[in-house]
Amino acid sequence: MSEDEHYFTADPSVPFRREPVEVSVWGVDLRLDTGSGVFARGRLDSGTAVLFRETEPPVGGRVLDLGCGYGVIGLAAAVASPAVSVTAVDVNERAVLLARENAAALGVAARYVAGVPADVDPAATYDEIWSNPPIRIGKEALHELLLTWLPRLAPGGRAVMVVGKNLGADSLQRWLGEQGWPTTRLASAKGFRVLETRRAG
Repeated sequence: MSEDEHYFTADPSVPFRREPVEVSVWGVDLRLDTGSGVFARGRLDSGTAVLFRETEPPVGGRVLDLGCGYGVIGLAAAVASPAVSVTAVDVNERAVLLARENAAALGVAARYVAGVPADVDPAATYDEIWSNPPIRIGKEALHELLLTWLPRLAPGGRAVMVVGKNLGADSLQRWLGEQGWPTTRLASAKGFRVLETRRAG
């Protein structure tokens, strides 16, 4: 198994090496630590870059960063918008560690909590969910993931996701609508779709 394939496992076996990355997104500059065995080590992946370019940050409320990796989406939201509180979740324990460390380094740890799914209050709801979802876990697992977390949206809430066109973005959009989660395309750029899923309320 290659290093890149470890990012959606709970405890990657590759040796842990930190690697810093500096990004400028949503009008804020972030210096973050990434690491081996965590998605997009040493870089901002192209899908998340499209997500940032094609959207504005949430202005307030409770945000869930689903599949947070080293934390870049939720941390950018917390830094850009002081009224935002973020829950970040990932199955990868290294990712959770890095996200927590990055939140502390950026001074937003009071409004940014990262954990594995079992750490999250099952009664918690969110105004927005942001995600570059782990498409490569497979369609069945992805569908289960989304149907687990989308019901956590508060009435009137929304989820914003970036998905590669060649990885099934359009079929995912249709499937979400069929499941009762109306989904529209906010943008299409560089082979990616930015999708918005709404909860009726």
